[in-house]
Amino acid sequence: MTEGKIIQFRRGRHTIVERHFLIQIDGITDKKAAEKFVGKEVTWTSPAGKKIKGKVSATHGSNGVIRAIFEPGLPGQAVTTNVEIK
Repeated sequence: MTEGKIIQFRRGRHTIVERHFLIQIDGITDKKAAEKFVGKEVTWTSPAGKKIKGKVSATHGSNGVIRAIFEPGLPGQAVTTNVEIK
């Protein structure tokens, strides 16, 4: 398992995509290393213990950030919290 941190919603100038999140993985700093995580499962655990699962869909930019899609979406409080990547 690998740890990552949710850094932001996927967003544009006027829109926010509530199901897509950008995740920074600990120790990954380039796009080539981040591509290895595409297709992996991501799990976010709420403070109450509920687990919400998602999937890594693509890389984002060239600094090792990945994009994950969560089926039910995550609450706004999930930003800046940790996730597990399996």
